[in-house]
Amino acid sequence: MLPAAPMRRPSSPLARRLVAALLVGAALWGTTRLLAPYGTAAALVMRAAGLHGPWLDRALDWGRVDVRATATTAATRHGPVQVRVFHPGGRARRAVVIAAGVNPRGLDEPRLANFAEAIAQRGFAVVTPALPDLMDFRITPRLTDQIEDVVRWTDRGPARDAADTRVGLVGISFSGGLSIVAAARPGIRDRLAFVVSLGGHGDLPRTLRYLCTGVLPDGTRKPAHDYGLSVILHNIADTLVPPAQVEPLRDVLRTWLNASTVWMTDQAEGQRLFDEAARAAPTLPEPARRLAMQAIRRDVAALGPELADHLPAWSALPALSAERSPVPSAPVYLLHGVDDSVIPALETVRLADALRARGARVRALVTPLVSHATVKEGPKARDVAALVTFWADVVRQ
Repeated sequence: MLPAAPMRRPSSPLARRLVAALLVGAALWGTTRLLAPYGTAAALVMRAAGLHGPWLDRALDWGRVDVRATATTAATRHGPVQVRVFHPGGRARRAVVIAAGVNPRGLDEPRLANFAEAIAQRGFAVVTPALPDLMDFRITPRLTDQIEDVVRWTDRGPARDAADTRVGLVGISFSGGLSIVAAARPGIRDRLAFVVSLGGHGDLPRTLRYLCTGVLPDGTRKPAHDYGLSVILHNIADTLVPPAQVEPLRDVLRTWLNASTVWMTDQAEGQRLFDEAARAAPTLPEPARRLAMQAIRRDVAALGPELADHLPAWSALPALSAERSPVPSAPVYLLHGVDDSVIPALETVRLADALRARGARVRALVTPLVSHATVKEGPKARDVAALVTFWADVVRQ
């Protein structure tokens, strides 16, 4: 759900030196024209990993251009959407749209802004939309329409003067699956250079059921992250409580979910919001009080089965699941963290198989170096190399 799928930052000095050496080597190796995508990819991975230091920063400076950011709006069929455009110095290599996941901070989410700026520093014009439904923790068919419309807006604007006028599309978390759906639509399918899903889903009903039960499609069990369960409750509150209780319940959930996001970058403010939600939940009438308290107590065992019995029919709409919609003509890149507990990595595995079976060009990587909501240690050289190669393949499209 979080707006970025960052590389897991190695905590031990030895691990950091290993990863840094590999990435800097790739960056220097990429100074030739033929191998330049590897240099760009290595710089992006270093930025995502948060690796810093005098010599690392000098390596990050390789090939970097100045970036200017402007805010504007893009017209969509569901109304105007705020966007931020990151303009690289000189002529852009290509325009890239990055759609974040469930994220209340919109354009001001620090990790999204850093990711977009890092790509723009390598010569790409980057467009980041603030999609209203995702900012309100909602997953709706409007989102796919708006992603498509923002790509069309980009095609008519930032992409027009780029060296390659085709547009790249990157979706993060639930926007990953939605971006693949949008990429197959007639209005943009022939204008895309690639579509990337970072930690995205292939089938929304399957993903929602996992979040409620902790049971993967293959029958194995993997504890699901409670954040996703709170998002489901927020989306279907109107089917669980009387009309007068819907918005009060959602207000508590919004505060709780916002706290989870803010905590990633500001723990003091995140804790303040957690405490605010915990104080508000007991004041709600029943049954909203019980549901809110289960969410705040992270009581997945109690809340999950109840929500599983009320999963909405609209979640099965083709507009919300790549496996239920047409296949993009552009190359598809799928990246997923092996231990993801919000959208399980099996979603990427199954989506890759389903797309290939229908003739799509797919490159998939499940890796221990990226995460949806948690951070672990233990980077290995082969994992770093695989991640750099994945992004180099995207860059060279």
